[in-house]
Amino acid sequence: MARARFQAPKGTQDILPPESARWEALLTAYATVVERAGYGLLQSPLFEDVGVFQRESEGADAVRKEMYDFEDKGGRRIALRPEGTASVVRAFVQHQPTAPWKVWYATPAFRYENVQAGRYRQHHQVGLEALGSADPDLDVEVIAVGWEFLRALGLTQVELQLNTMGTTDDRVRYVEVLRAWLAERRGDLAPEDQDKVDVHPMRVLDSKRTATRRATADAPAIADHLSPESQTHFDRVRSGLDALDITYALSPRLVRGFDYYTHTTFELVPSTVDNAQATILGGGRYDGLVAELGGPPTPGIGFGAGIERLLIACDAEGVFDPPGSRVDVFVVDVTGGAEARAITAQLRLAGVRCDRAFDQKAMRAQMKAADRSGAAYAVIVGEQEQADGVVALRPLRTEFGADQEVVARDDLVRHLAKTLGPAGPPAALAADPPIPSTEETS
Repeated sequence: MARARFQAPKGTQDILPPESARWEALLTAYATVVERAGYGLLQSPLFEDVGVFQRESEGADAVRKEMYDFEDKGGRRIALRPEGTASVVRAFVQHQPTAPWKVWYATPAFRYENVQAGRYRQHHQVGLEALGSADPDLDVEVIAVGWEFLRALGLTQVELQLNTMGTTDDRVRYVEVLRAWLAERRGDLAPEDQDKVDVHPMRVLDSKRTATRRATADAPAIADHLSPESQTHFDRVRSGLDALDITYALSPRLVRGFDYYTHTTFELVPSTVDNAQATILGGGRYDGLVAELGGPPTPGIGFGAGIERLLIACDAEGVFDPPGSRVDVFVVDVTGGAEARAITAQLRLAGVRCDRAFDQKAMRAQMKAADRSGAAYAVIVGEQEQADGVVALRPLRTEFGADQEVVARDDLVRHLAKTLGPAGPPAALAADPPIPSTEETS
């Protein structure tokens, strides 16, 4: 009987080399940008008590339906993380760090939903949260950091869409106005949106269905129902973005998918991706969420960005290609393998990315492996080189020339540091580390 051949579950994917190197580069770019702004990495559990994500608020049903939740062996109701913000807020409430607290994260997130381009049941997010300040300038900073991150990836054809949700009181008043307005036009909405009029009318505005968008084209805007406090906050955000030369478009429909948002909401949407799930980064202020999770009233703001969608946008704009190679040097040894073992250990200690062949393959097979590796150079050791205490250094790419050199074994690291340039080993390690022994032991 044949054994079952397992595959990744529907809505998930394996990210293999060399594509995974692109993910690494994206995470490096993200960490560089956010840490320059004072955000530190937070690692939190992938699963939480279901109550962290499932709260009795308007629209919570959308999360409830999509959430992966289960009872563990101790009888606790547990949920896999469907989004990043709530876990950060739970950690803030639990550990009570000094505010303002600025953290970033990179995490898988899980939602049982229809699979489509850039939308998976296990997808991956980067995000940040800043808790403890109601200053609208913090809104500006968070948006600017997201903007800078996309620029670091090379994305330029992206529109910043901006809106305000006002205070909780503003929202309550506006919801009643909107609900009455939508009730008179319920029959014009897409069938899937008609029940939302009574339960969560603001989600109707967020619908991407053509009939609903047509029917709500002239719906009342929350911007026309703001308190003076909310208007002042929003004006400050807009003037701050103007001062940083960050262009934006006002978007009255932008209410985001979660109910904890107040004041500023925003999304970054690429013009190069034409589908209903085009948003690649979005977030906003959530001044009531900490209290909802058991902490003291504490303002907060943050954003999340889906890695899969970010890379789709990069492909559409033709930017942020995968790194060219995983190694700089490939060691070819036809003397039994001990030389390759010693040289790769020495080079790696010096900071040079290198690889080698195994299984004592012939020269031709090892040179093919060297070429496939993408390395700039092959370090070749044959019996004559071994006897003379040298190696042959052969360029594998036309941009590095075509002439093979003979280099003293003792001088290999210094020579590669000069040859590889900025991509070579760090200056502090450019002095040759000790050469590991090539002697075999029983």
